[in-house]
Amino acid sequence: MTQSRSPIKSAIKKVMPAVVSIAITKSLQSIEKEIPADLAPLLPFQDGHLKIPDEMADGKGMVKIGGGSGFLVDASGVIVTNKHVVTDPQAEYTVILNGGERFHAEVLARDPMDDVAILKIESKKKLPFVKLGTSDGLELGESVVAIGNALGIFRNTVSSGIISGLSRSIRAATEVEKQPAIQELRGLIQTDAAINPGNSGGPLVNLKGEAIGINAAIVFGAQNLGFAIPINAVKRDLADLKKYGRIRRPLLGLRYMMLDEHLREKFGAARSVGAFIIGQMPHAQAIIPGSPADKAGIKERDIIIAINGQKLTEDKTIQDFLEEAEVGNNLEMTVVRGEKEFRANAMLTERK
Repeated sequence: MTQSRSPIKSAIKKVMPAVVSIAITKSLQSIEKEIPADLAPLLPFQDGHLKIPDEMADGKGMVKIGGGSGFLVDASGVIVTNKHVVTDPQAEYTVILNGGERFHAEVLARDPMDDVAILKIESKKKLPFVKLGTSDGLELGESVVAIGNALGIFRNTVSSGIISGLSRSIRAATEVEKQPAIQELRGLIQTDAAINPGNSGGPLVNLKGEAIGINAAIVFGAQNLGFAIPINAVKRDLADLKKYGRIRRPLLGLRYMMLDEHLREKFGAARSVGAFIIGQMPHAQAIIPGSPADKAGIKERDIIIAINGQKLTEDKTIQDFLEEAEVGNNLEMTVVRGEKEFRANAMLTERK
């Protein structure tokens, strides 16, 4: 039994010193300004201010509103985590190292497509970091270890398991400009290693102690089912930040639903396979004005059935093509409009 555990123990020993906790705080004044007028009468106020539980207040007007995990990726203090951990531009983020040292963290970049963010802390000494592996060539059954700040309380929690699925897609609750939204996350690594709230942003590592993913999501009500963003997406973002000073992701500029027979009948579409261009929410534009899709002549209710000669399916959507594409790439789209089939070219621009 001891021998079988030794590779896991070795991986944990390599990685643990570089795993950090991220504390999220916000000024009481900012919180009070964001309270909806119809909700204010229902909340406890004292002396004209919102009453905050003692365990959430720091005595200096700042309130702890959440926490997450992250990990150092170089000795200079660069940290990667999930975008949803650091989504609030009005909040302050404090990184707590494995030894307890606390540092103010600057958010260097947030990926506009993937749930990835990059932070920086300033330290006078070189810091331990996690070696980045690769998410290419992963196989079902490979042993992995997830490390993070479980439930925002239990720092340096470790769980082990295997890779139980690859190229998974889920729909996750998120926020866009403080508005609730649903984001589809694709290409995820599925693992049965326990990932709990607060683990978000921590590393998923192999037995060599290399990060192969970032712990990102769990499915409430399901056991032994967690998801991680492949580390190659992080390596791409880090390379962009170093080269351009920001993360550059491509924009096509349309909203769509992948068709099946049910949706074909519901919308009266001409095909049952492909990406049906439609604004999926009230007041949501199907085509962003001035975007590459707009300039290519794509219109609402068009159906894109192929990109660069490859058919679109539930397993290969427009988002999957954009994940693999770069700003400046050309997409040749095969489009169906009514009874007519034609080709349209779109030069991808940078997503802001």
